[in-house]
Amino acid sequence: MYQQLTLEGLWKNNPALVQLLGLCPLLAVTSSVINGLGLGIATTLVLVGSNATVSLIRHYVTSAIRIPVFVMIIAAFVTVIQLLMNAYTYELYLALGIFIPLIVTNCAIIGRAEAFASKNPLGTSAFDGLMMGVGFTLVLVILGGLREVLGNGTLLHGADRLFGPIASDWSVTLFSPENPFLLAILPPGAFLGLGFLIAVKNIIDKKLADKAAANAPKKVVRARVTAES
Repeated sequence: MYQQLTLEGLWKNNPALVQLLGLCPLLAVTSSVINGLGLGIATTLVLVGSNATVSLIRHYVTSAIRIPVFVMIIAAFVTVIQLLMNAYTYELYLALGIFIPLIVTNCAIIGRAEAFASKNPLGTSAFDGLMMGVGFTLVLVILGGLREVLGNGTLLHGADRLFGPIASDWSVTLFSPENPFLLAILPPGAFLGLGFLIAVKNIIDKKLADKAAANAPKKVVRARVTAES
């Protein structure tokens, strides 16, 4: 069960690459690795908390009011995360801006609460939220890394905004462009980058499917030999 949930969240049913949910913040804030990681961690915490809470109250909420209740639960967790970021990662909080409270409207979170957490026990619901959040965060970080490297030639720039003064020297300068590559930094670059990631995933999925289809006759022959012996 947990292995299947991990595979679903990280690959087969990834919120960003397969379900194509939460694209507004994904495309808007992924101008750097740290921005993507910060929003990804916030979204993951909200997913885990809301899934766990929805699972706990699933027997006490009628179907007529379940969506408003789910939204209120999600909004409560988003408010907590927003206040924590305001207190401890203020510069990152300013950089992410309106996209922190907009986590409330992220269809991936509401969708998991409705499709999974409202029908499953606490442990599996929380784990599902964790894996979906990690899968979403990975896409944010990879896309942010691509745009940051292509646009500015740096990686982990501004890490101290998330990790504190200890990360002040984590930034890596790969090259120093005379003029920033604006296409990568601006929103059109995010669309192109996401399309590239989706294409890579589809190519890998096709190769895996072709390999599985090629191995299927061999498995049938082995099964027959085993049965006959």
